[in-house]
Amino acid sequence: MSLAETERRLGYAFKNKRLLERALTLPSADKSENNQTLEFFGDAILEFLVSEKIYDENSSEGSLTERRKLIVADSALAPVSVGLGLDKALIRSPYDSHNKKAVPSVYEAVVAAIYLDGGIDAARKFVFSTLDFSPKSQTENYKGQLQEFLQSRGESCPKYACKDTGTQQKHIYVATVTVSGRSFEGVAEVKQQAEQAAARSAMEYLKSLQ
Repeated sequence: MSLAETERRLGYAFKNKRLLERALTLPSADKSENNQTLEFFGDAILEFLVSEKIYDENSSEGSLTERRKLIVADSALAPVSVGLGLDKALIRSPYDSHNKKAVPSVYEAVVAAIYLDGGIDAARKFVFSTLDFSPKSQTENYKGQLQEFLQSRGESCPKYACKDTGTQQKHIYVATVTVSGRSFEGVAEVKQQAEQAAARSAMEYLKSLQ
């Protein structure tokens, strides 16, 4: 896909086309001029903009943090990148065809490129127009519920352990959380979803005791 077509789909015309080209370039295609540092910068910009969007002084820090994690998770950014055609626009080595991380990461790199090219207002407009912030777009936040429940009882925040039992082609994450001396597991193809499933099991158990 051409840079012009990519700009059209992004809804933003770059003054410095090289910034866009770099945002789309993976290390496998160019070891020096690639999108790794843009990805790093874009991750920070994205967290700030999402925080700005969802900020509510009546919400707890824990619930806001978990909501932001859901919005900026790879599992949430990947379909956005695909919808924008960024997966097809990636500049990569012909031997680099299984880098799944590249698809959500290119969105972060593009956010940074837009910021450097047009400033924070341009980046904000792009992020707010491409991400879905509506509550219905996010899974129920069982991790946030569990954390708030334990804090209300004066207990420490739950800690999660997660391991990938799958393959490079198909990840299968098993997450474990220990609450009140009992361990609860969750299994999913996405790490965060596995943790949510473990938290859901823990919450169901705790509610059954009430």
